[in-house]
Amino acid sequence: MSDALALGEFEHIVLLAILRLGDRAYGVTIRAEMQERTGREPAPGALYTTLDRLEDKGLLTSRLGDPTPQRGGRAKRYVKVSAQGMEALNHARHCYLRLWEGLEFPGVAHA
Repeated sequence: MSDALALGEFEHIVLLAILRLGDRAYGVTIRAEMQERTGREPAPGALYTTLDRLEDKGLLTSRLGDPTPQRGGRAKRYVKVSAQGMEALNHARHCYLRLWEGLEFPGVAHA
């Protein structure tokens, strides 16, 4: 398996948040989505470092939007999961499902 396909938990969550957001995925919206869905609020530095690492691995692509006065003339960096990123997510999903298969937890209702 390629190292690019091996996702850490945080990388996995970031990629899933990006998928959920579609064309609206940039740092602020990704953090908000992660907090809403997981209860975790990552530090901005941790998120942006992870976005850079995922792009370096080829798991996402980025583009700059138009500069806005609200951001002091700075442009938003929008991100999108690449085909290789989708492959990594599908691989992780497959592995997790195989690990969960057949496990029983006494006293825990199944979803």
